[in-house]
This record gives sequence, C-alpha cells and structure tokens, in this order.
Amino acid sequence: MLEPALIAQLRDIVGDTHFRDDPEALIAHSYDGTPMLQAKPDAVVYPANTEQVSAIMKALSTYKVPLISRGSGSNLCGGTVPVEGGVVMVMHRMNQILELDMENLTARVQPGLITADFINHIEALGLFYPPDPSSMRISTIGGNIAECSGGLRGLKYGTTKDYVLGLEAVLASGEIIRTGGKLMKDVAGYDLTKLLVGSEGTLAVITEATLKLIPPPQSKMTMLAMFRDLYGAARTVSAIIEAKIIPATLEFMDNPTIRVVDDFAKLGLPLDMEAILLIEQDGDPETVERDIELIRQICMREQADSVQVAATREEAERLLTARRSAFTALARLRPTTILEDATVPRSKIADMVLRINEIATKYNVTIATFGHAGDGNLHPTATTDARDPEEIHRVEQAFEDIFAAALELGGTITGEHGVGIVKAPYLEWKVGASGISLMKGIKDVFDPDHILNPGKVFAKETRKRVVLQHG
Repeated sequence: MLEPALIAQLRDIVGDTHFRDDPEALIAHSYDGTPMLQAKPDAVVYPANTEQVSAIMKALSTYKVPLISRGSGSNLCGGTVPVEGGVVMVMHRMNQILELDMENLTARVQPGLITADFINHIEALGLFYPPDPSSMRISTIGGNIAECSGGLRGLKYGTTKDYVLGLEAVLASGEIIRTGGKLMKDVAGYDLTKLLVGSEGTLAVITEATLKLIPPPQSKMTMLAMFRDLYGAARTVSAIIEAKIIPATLEFMDNPTIRVVDDFAKLGLPLDMEAILLIEQDGDPETVERDIELIRQICMREQADSVQVAATREEAERLLTARRSAFTALARLRPTTILEDATVPRSKIADMVLRINEIATKYNVTIATFGHAGDGNLHPTATTDARDPEEIHRVEQAFEDIFAAALELGGTITGEHGVGIVKAPYLEWKVGASGISLMKGIKDVFDPDHILNPGKVFAKETRKRVVLQHG
C-alpha cells in the first residue's frame, strides 16, 4: 500500500484522471506478454511529459517505492511484471513524433509511439526505419529500446541499438539526463546511450529518443525455399553468407511450425518439408535480381526440394505476414504458449534444432522452432497448459536444457527477448560471476535504492548449470 501523502503527490503531478489504483487498472497492469507471470502493482500512473516523469521519480525516490515503466507490455521475459509491487508508469500518452530532421535524417520521438505507426509514417515520407519486431503493431519505441528489440530485418540492417543515436532519460533520483544526439560520431566518454538501450528499465526511464533514418531500398524480392533435409536448410544459410550475400530477411521454420502456420494462413505449404527458409533481398533492382538468382542456385545445390519466388509484392507481404504470425498460429493449439529465444552461430542452426527436438522428446513436451536463421536467433516455442503443473515443470526443465545447449554450441541464452525474470537464473551461465558483479555495480550507480524495475535481470539464485550428454 502506498502512503496517503505519496498518493496525493502523484495525483497532483498527473491529475486525478491519470492516477489509477482501482482493481481493474491494477489487474490490467499485473502481467505482460509472458505467460504464467502476474503480480499486482499498488498504483498506475500515465505521465504526459518528461517533467511529470521527473516529478514522479522524485516522489517515489523519497518513499523508496518501486517504479516499473512500460509501453504495451508485449515483452516475453516478464520484464514489466511488478513483482515487488510499487507503481507502474504507462508511457502511452507520450506518443508523439517531436521532430523529423530531413537534413540529418533523424527523428526525435517519445517512448509511447507505436512502432508500426512510426514506420508507416516514415515510409510515407520516403524514408526507412528498419527495426521490425514481430510485435511492432502494438509494441512501442520505448519498449523496443528497453529490450533492444530485433526483428526479421536484423541480419542486414541490425537491431534497435543500431538506430538509437541519443536519449533523454530520467534517473531514479528524478534527474534528467541527455545522451548522444544527431551525431554519427561521438566518443566523448562512456557510451551511455548504448548502455541504456537494452537495460530493461532497470537503469532509467526513457522519455525521448533520437533515431537514425536511412533511405529506403529501391526494390525487394521474396522467395521460399523448401527442404526435406534440416541440414540442407542450415547449410544453405551458411552458404548464402559465405557467398557474401546478406539478405534483408533470412527466416527459418521447422516442420511443426510449417504445419500450424499453413493451417492459420492458408498458404498451401507442403506439410512434409522438414524446413522452410523465407528469404527476402532488397536494394537496387539489378543487385536484387542477381542476389536472388545466386541464392536460388545455392538452395538447389544444397538439395532444396523447391524454390519459389513471389510473383507480386502482395504475395511477398502475405509470406512475411505468415512468418510473423507463427506465434499466433501456435497459440491456437493449447491454452498456454511459451515462446523463448536462444541464439547460436549460424553454422550450428541445424545442430541446435536437432538438440531442441531431442530435448522435447526427453521431457515429452511439444516444441516447435522458428526464427531468424540469418543471425542464428531461434525461437523454440512450447505449447502446453498452465493448469497442468507437472507438464509445466517438464517444459521448464526442457527450456533449461535448451539454454544450456545454446551455450554449449557457442551461443547465448537470449538474442532479443531480454533477461527480465525468465532468464535471470541463467544470466550467470553466460556472463560469469565477475560479469554479474560488474553489472550490479552499474545498477548501484544508476539506482542506489534499487527502485527501478526491481527483481529483473539479477536472480536471487542462479540455477545449477545443466551438463548435457549427447551422442
């Protein structure tokens, strides 16, 4: 429960309409996109500007009350679940494009701006903002920055961190800081901008971002390559990159994913394929046509069963939309869908998929795998039922083995979803005890009272590392 004096302060800052502590608001903000995680906050506030965010933080800092900043809550790591209560700060009122600088090709935006709305607006002006998380129709720019979101175009264009030039943010104390700017080069001290990108709301509240824009590609071509052999698909991914071709999109779906996506999107995909690669190239027309032909030759050389190039832009968009709907399609199968991510070197994709299948069999659970093959980021997705504790326990054991397998293959426990609550017990597996100690030291400097998104990133107890035995 919040102190009455603090409640009065918060109401005074944002106005009665934008302070909520009724049951409906508390329940609505007690969970995010992560299944089976829920905790009620003590209040919800909706600031209108940076000055209000600063005033809120000063008040909360005085009372040592936790603050969880959030956009749409579409993250999949429990990153915005208020596990220690406190106040949830929803940034949706701060949703404006503040400036478009056509001379410097930058945009200055507020954190509550919906990603797809920003992309559509920018493209209508003949510009391009590449980061495209699958949740972009509901996710916010601020949430993308907090999680360093990736997307289908990450292989060629990079992820959110590659397009954030500067930030305005509010510290736990209420102090407002500004980092970076409209600069392509800036090595004045530590790179605080990059430090805040991906910090999951644990270091500061982002209130404004300066984003890099680029010219759009002149043309695009999209193809589907179908394989009866999983290793053939994996070899194709490596061969494309080895041929010095970097596609705009290079996506992977395994057989279980193919089946549910086809049932959902009605594409007429062959259901006996072990893997499908969805490949898109963009750029000037001549280069695109050349690359697509070279990719087609590589696919056939690696024993692709068939290769199809989309005849129209509408057909291409339908294929890309179908891939983006993989999670939605899988979610139709069982009451609970747990979408995870792990990244391995591209050359280890087939090994990782086979290990995932072995682990699923070991624990008698259903896991489909899809993801960004071009950068090795796979999304093993379990369809299960939260009402069955014994089955959920087996799913958790399976994912623990999957994270261990990713590390064993030279990968990492998360490529784009973040750590949050879900991956916190495994972070030390990746960064080591000294890495955890260093990160905690950074947290202490930014947030000495640990009121910013507490209970995230750092686990109270690290899981014992699983040692996998395989033939």
